[in-house]
Amino acid sequence: APPPPPPAAASPSSARAVAVAALERVARVTALCRTLRRSEDEGDESGWARAREEAEAVLQELREVVRPLREPGYGEALRRKAERARKRRLRLQRRKHEARAAKEEEAARAAEREAKIDQWRAKCIQEVEEKNRERELKAAADSVLSEVRKKQADTKRMMDILHGLEKLRKLRKEAAARKGVCPPPSADEAFENQVESLKTLLKTRTELYEAEERALRVMLEGEQEEERKREMEKKQKKEREKLLQQKLEMDSKLFGDPAEFPLGHLLQPFRDYYLQAEHSVAALIQIRHEWDQYLVPADHPEGSCIPPGWVLPSLPTNDTWATAVR
Repeated sequence: APPPPPPAAASPSSARAVAVAALERVARVTALCRTLRRSEDEGDESGWARAREEAEAVLQELREVVRPLREPGYGEALRRKAERARKRRLRLQRRKHEARAAKEEEAARAAEREAKIDQWRAKCIQEVEEKNRERELKAAADSVLSEVRKKQADTKRMMDILHGLEKLRKLRKEAAARKGVCPPPSADEAFENQVESLKTLLKTRTELYEAEERALRVMLEGEQEEERKREMEKKQKKEREKLLQQKLEMDSKLFGDPAEFPLGHLLQPFRDYYLQAEHSVAALIQIRHEWDQYLVPADHPEGSCIPPGWVLPSLPTNDTWATAVR
């Protein structure tokens, strides 16, 4: 015969309430049993009878309370519901754990993104500061150079003024000689001494300004050379990073991703074989010797030259091949 249907009240909460009520009745029955023994020992028949009646009433209540537990299928239904509740708790705990793990992973990714953004921002700030320092240095050098050129122009203008004074005095002296007026020799000597002194001073200043200009030009050329050197180093660094990335991509296509490549992988012996030249000089020499046997010119009719790098496989031409590659 099929099992009877489970009672409608079979639930962990109702069973818990029944158990609590039953325990309360059991405690009362236990206390009444002690009262019965005490009344029997004392010979109190009326007290013993009252305790007996009360105990029977509590026992009847206990039977009524535990009657649902004796119904057919109650225990099995309670077990199934308890199992479902346990599975529900485990499922909720697993979802909570997965949600916490996803949240932690998202927080880790966010922290990594923030770190990359901070690194990029610091790099940009450093580049801007370097450009500002170079611009300020160049502006200061240009300002000093323009000041030096201005001083040179002033010195040249003074020299032109001296030449003009000499020419003017010569013309006035010739005009005075035509009129019969001749200045004393001491005046000519004093004028020439003063002019020579000024010329010497202007020549010294001109040499000083030229030396200062040469020093500034050397400094500017040095700064420009340093700038060109830094730009060249940046360009070479980018080229090296690009070549390294290409090499990693080729190695990943040929041998798999090293980050996801376990030590006990099936392809580990092949990977060790094809990369042995990177760890052993003897293996490198042996491989080069074997390759050198096949060196031929580019225009040789029976062969071709060795490619400079890895020969990457072509893309799959059908789905079956693509499945095997994956």
